[in-house]
Amino acid sequence: MGATDSLIIFYEERNFQGRSYECMSDCSDMSSYLSRCHSCRVESGCFMVYDRPNFMGNQYFMRRGEYADYMSMMGMRDCIRSCRMIPMHRGQFRMRIYERENFGGQSHELMEDCDNVMDRYRMSDCMSCNVMDGHWLMYEQPHYRGRMMYLRPGEYRSFREMGMSGTRFMSMRRIMDM
Repeated sequence: MGATDSLIIFYEERNFQGRSYECMSDCSDMSSYLSRCHSCRVESGCFMVYDRPNFMGNQYFMRRGEYADYMSMMGMRDCIRSCRMIPMHRGQFRMRIYERENFGGQSHELMEDCDNVMDRYRMSDCMSCNVMDGHWLMYEQPHYRGRMMYLRPGEYRSFREMGMSGTRFMSMRRIMDM
């Protein structure tokens, strides 16, 4: 495998037992490969995994390591149904966050991690954003806790319309080369 390859292996049973499925890129629906998934091993790279097909539902960030029973480790209620490979970004990181949907209200540009939007910018809400450079994780609570959402470069006009209604994002972190 080259330095840029990413590999995650999913297993039907806990502790890496049962049938397995190797994945090196995005997979929008794993049910065609495995009827269920209870453990996985990230051999290289970083992945976002989702408990619904087509990159929907709750999202979880997985870096290199072994997850013998990720449902209990991460408090997941459901099996992994889809996954997305996160390309490693080298260079600057840049994102503009907005208080309101459709890039409304006050806005701030970030080039570093922010552990508390309220403390740093006096923003009680972050409802849309524009990611110019790099890949980011947004968290529901300060200090990188709670539900998370993975953002690639692009415009995100409404987190609510992305299935994140009722979720406020209070901290954000760059996904760096681990």
